Amino acid sequence: MQQRTEEVAEQVREVVQAVVEVLRAPKAEEDSPLVLANSFEANALRAEIVCVGRKLWERQYVDGNGGNISARLGSRYVLCTPTMVSKGDMEPADICLSDLDGNILAGDRARTSELPLHLGIYKANPRARAVVHCHPPYATAFAVTGTFPPNGLITEYEIFIGQPAVAPYETPGTQAFADTVLPFVQDHNTILLQNHGVVCWSDTVTRAEHLAEILDACCKTYLVAKQIGEPLNFIPENKIREILALKRRMGLPDARFRLYPELASPAAEMSTAELDRLVEQVTARLEERE
Repeated sequence: MQQRTEEVAEQVREVVQAVVEVLRAPKAEEDSPLVLANSFEANALRAEIVCVGRKLWERQYVDGNGGNISARLGSRYVLCTPTMVSKGDMEPADICLSDLDGNILAGDRARTSELPLHLGIYKANPRARAVVHCHPPYATAFAVTGTFPPNGLITEYEIFIGQPAVAPYETPGTQAFADTVLPFVQDHNTILLQNHGVVCWSDTVTRAEHLAEILDACCKTYLVAKQIGEPLNFIPENKIREILALKRRMGLPDARFRLYPELASPAAEMSTAELDRLVEQVTARLEERE
C-alpha cells in the first residue's frame, strides 16, 4: 500500500511539473516589438542582465569584452548583450532586442556575435529561458583539455549540474559553433566549450550564472584536492541515487537518469480520469495566482 502511495505521489509530481511547464511556456504576443521592448518585463530583464554581467566581471569570469548573456522575452524575442562592451560596463540601454533569427529589432548597439549559440539552445529546449556564456578560469582550463571533474565528489555539483558535456571546438560566432551544443541541451544545463569556456542555461539569468559559479568552484576544489595528494573520498552510490531522485523532483536535467529505470520513467500509471482531474485542479490554482 505504501509503495502504491509513493508511486501515485510521483505521478502527481510529474503531472504538476508538466502543467507548470505548460503555463510557463511563452505565449504569443500581440504587441509590436517596440512596445514589448519597453515593457515592464523587458526592463526587469535588462536590469538582471546588467547585474549578472557585473557579477561575471567582478568574479573574473570574463575579460575584455568577452562573454554574453541573453534572456527570452515572450515567445518570439530575446534580449541579449551587445558586442564589444565589457560586462562590467554595461547599462540597461545597451541591451538589444532580437528575434529568434538574430535580427535586431530594438537597441542602438550591435548584438553579440555569439547570439546564434543562445538561439540554438532556446529553439532546441523550450525550458531554457536564459543563457550565460563566460570563461571562468578553472572550468575553462578543463575545457582546454576537453575534460571535466569526476562526479561524486561535491554535493552541489551533483545536484545542480551533474555531469557536464564537452562540445567540440568550432570558431566562435559561426553557426557551426552554435550547432556544437545541440546534442547536449536536453540532458545538460552546463556545457564546456572546448578551448573556449562554458555555456549554461536555466529558467532565469541569475540561476544560469549560478551554474557557472558552481562549475568553476568544483573545478578549483578538485584541483586543490589533487594537490593535497590524499585519496579522494567519493559519495557512495546509494547516495548518488538519492541525489538523482532529488534532481528529478526539482525538474533539473541529468544524463544519468537513463541509467536508472526507476528515475527514467514512472513506476505506475494513473488512470485517465485521475490525470484529467489533477490537471484541471492544478491549472485552476496556478491561473488564480497569475
